[in-house]
Amino acid sequence: MSAAGDSGSADDPVATTGTGEDYALRGLWYYAVPSRALRSRALVARTILGEDLVFGRDTAGAPFALIDCCPHRGMPLRFGHFRDGAVECCYHGWRFAPDGRLIEVPSLVSGQTFEFDRVRVAGYPCREADGNIWIFMGAGRGPHRPEGEAPRIPDIGANFHRLFETQLFPCPLDHAVMGLMDPAHGPFVHGSWWWRPSTSAHEKAKHFAPSELGFTMTRHAPSSNSRLYKLLGGKPETEIVFRLPGVRIEHIRAGRHQVVSLTGVTPVGPKETLVNQAIYWTMGWLAPAKPILAHVMSTFLGQDRDVVTRQQIGLAHNPPLRLIDDADTPAKWYLKLKREFARARAEGRAFVNPVPDVTLHWKS
Repeated sequence: MSAAGDSGSADDPVATTGTGEDYALRGLWYYAVPSRALRSRALVARTILGEDLVFGRDTAGAPFALIDCCPHRGMPLRFGHFRDGAVECCYHGWRFAPDGRLIEVPSLVSGQTFEFDRVRVAGYPCREADGNIWIFMGAGRGPHRPEGEAPRIPDIGANFHRLFETQLFPCPLDHAVMGLMDPAHGPFVHGSWWWRPSTSAHEKAKHFAPSELGFTMTRHAPSSNSRLYKLLGGKPETEIVFRLPGVRIEHIRAGRHQVVSLTGVTPVGPKETLVNQAIYWTMGWLAPAKPILAHVMSTFLGQDRDVVTRQQIGLAHNPPLRLIDDADTPAKWYLKLKREFARARAEGRAFVNPVPDVTLHWKS
């Protein structure tokens, strides 16, 4: 295996990680909130790519997202209300339509004029799919036309049971995403009797192919040392898809049953990242075990959070990162994908996927 990242040159993908202004890409769909977190007439605040946003639902139930700041006196709109189809600021009652248009200023009296068209709260397009709400973070704060479709999960129907978990990782986006796709940390970070014993590592070979804005670990039998897969019975097969900006979907089939895991990584700012996870399954007999599954899900994600938290102590010294082939190749692909997407947009050309069709080998 060859080492990468020693030179730190401009073309070295490892050198693109960091916390500068270009830490996150624009022009992509990011995971915003689980659908269940956005109740009717509720306003939910989130910070995404350093921007304070407020989410709500219009009278038809469709989600919307606005910059969380009233243009009158700067009051965050999150402290207001959604009523009669509009967001109402808690300070002076200015009211805004879900598309950001100013529609009422209560303090105006008869005979006073005001150019309503000159005042608007900027916003971003939202889409709801499979129990998740996505936001298209375009460049700047003007009107945005979404590019492409928000991520969808294949074959999800009403008969699927669902669980959701969100945790804040105190680390930059790149390191959260690279940890998400790292195939070699399992026995050390997640080693346990119920998942994968730390002594069970063995050599693996997985085939990868380029796919939309990312790559796919093509359908295969899951690792024999991953014990949870055995609960599905039969002969499970799994496919794992990754796409920019940080979305991982694992789709498992075992006979007539399916299990799907979706992870959406969303940067809060340069040094904080939200990791959102949704799990879907068809086995009705597992429904009574939801509290146990929720605990396992939270524990598993928490192990990833804890290890990247510790990692920040070392990264504070800005060390060169020695990524190797093949175990670290997916992380290097992510950095190359990110760099190519940014270059393609800057140059006004089509995105060219840099991921090859290849089989990788590692031990875990």
